Formats: sequence, structure tokens, C-alpha cells
Amino acid sequence: MIRGSAEQINAAASGILTRKTKEDSRLRNIIRVYGENRTALVSFIVLCIVVVSCLLAPVVAPYSPLEGNINERLLVIGSEGHILGTDEQGRDMLSRILYGGRLSLLAGLVPVLVAGFIGSFLGIAAGYFGGIINTIIMRTLDIFYAFPAVLLAIGISAALGQGIDNIIIAISIVFIPPVARIAESAVKEVREEEFIEAAKSSGAKSFSIIRYHIIMNIFSKLFVYCTTQISISLVLASGLSFLGLGVSPPTPEWGIMLNNLKQQIFINPILAVIPGLFIFITALAINLVADGLRDALEIKQ
Repeated sequence: MIRGSAEQINAAASGILTRKTKEDSRLRNIIRVYGENRTALVSFIVLCIVVVSCLLAPVVAPYSPLEGNINERLLVIGSEGHILGTDEQGRDMLSRILYGGRLSLLAGLVPVLVAGFIGSFLGIAAGYFGGIINTIIMRTLDIFYAFPAVLLAIGISAALGQGIDNIIIAISIVFIPPVARIAESAVKEVREEEFIEAAKSSGAKSFSIIRYHIIMNIFSKLFVYCTTQISISLVLASGLSFLGLGVSPPTPEWGIMLNNLKQQIFINPILAVIPGLFIFITALAINLVADGLRDALEIKQ
């Protein structure tokens, strides 16, 4: 009896070690494949530099983003003491870019996290249980597809009022339906697998099956998809701020900075496009990082 118990313990331990070895091997393979993708690797480094610089803005920024000198307004790039020049009120552009990036990145990331959580929950429920639950959830979300995403975000943001928090709410609502649809489609594929039927036959509860089998098998696909949405959220949030639906001046944010500098495009065109250039570089880096993750995880489009 003791010998049998010992053999069972050894077998269980061996199974755990084997599973851990496979997971470690897969992780090393993902890192190797991603590291071989030079475009994705460089994009990741660029993205890290942008994010870290913005997070450390109080330490890195040479000046206050709100205080300016009217005698130093519209200085060109490379001016002494102002690497990226100054804006229409003499405020240092580098400082405002760094501080503004904090709000822009926040508006790009938070809606995706919110939509990823809510959309995944709705999509998993619809895909796993099917029937009337699927019909109610998916047909309700289909209503949002009747409106273009940008117009829907503008309408919701305008109805809620000005503010970065309202922009986050508006973009989150816009992103929930596509995330739910991706989750539902992925769950339907996994639901037909034999190990799901085996788990049901063994008496496993629906919650346990969803937690240990469904989520673990669709997480990679959802993660990569949500990663690609961060760049769209960033651009959309900047666009809403450009239209005056975001933060109020003089708070720095890349979209509102573009709006403030549009009048100076004929005076100092290079200065006027700096915020837009940072939006472009950051969004492009996020997309290339997401493409690298998709290739490393071997996820088909």
C-alpha cells in the first residue's frame, strides 16, 4: 500500500516536471523566435525607450511643461537649451512631449485592458454556453457595428463631456464588441476538442473547464489581438483630444498639442508635426511588436 502510494507520488511529480519542462521549452522557443525578428526587437526597444522616458518625465524633462517664456516662443529644433524647440507660448517641447506621453499612453492602454476583460468575459460566455445566451450577447453587441468606430467614439465622448476619463470610457465601449467576437470564435474552436469532452465526462464543472481549459487555450490569441488594439486606441484617443474632447489646455497631451500647434504649421512646420511624429512612431512600434508576438506564438491571422 505504501509502495503504491509512493509510486503514485513519483508519477505525479514526474508529470509536473515534464509539464514544466515543456512550458519552459516553449517559452525559450518564443523568446528565440522573437529575438530573431530584428524588426520586432528594434520596435520593442524603441517602445521601451518611449514608455520609460514618459514615465520618468518628472526626472528626465528639463523644464516644467506648463511654464513658458513668451520671449522664447516658437524656437526651432536644436535651439540652445531646447532640443525640440518651444511652442507658441514658449514652453519647452521636449518637456511637454514627455509629460503628454503619459496621458496619451494611458488613454491607449487602459481602454484595451477594460475592453479585453469585459469583451473576453462576454465572448467566452457566448461561445461556451451557446444557445440563447450566445444570441442575446452577440446580437446585442452587433448593434454597435451599425456605427463606424470613430463616429461612435466621438458620439459617446461628446455625450459624456470633455476629459481623458470620458475618452477612456468611450474607447472601451467601442472596443468591447470586436474583442467579444474574437473570444467567441476562439472558444467555439476549442469547445469541440476532445479534451473538453473528456473534462465534461469526468464531471468537471463549467467554471473549471473555462478556467483551466478554455482560457488557457485562447489567451495567446486574445493577448496578441488586444496588443494590436493599443495602437488604434492611442491614435483614436489623440484624435478625440485633437477635436477638443480630451484634456483641457494647458495640460500636455499629444492630441491637444497637435491642435494647439496647427496654427503654426506655416511658420514652423517641423515644430508643428512633432507630436504627430511621436504618435506615429509609438503606434508603429506597438504594431510591429504585436506582429512579432503573433509570429513567435504561431498565431494565424
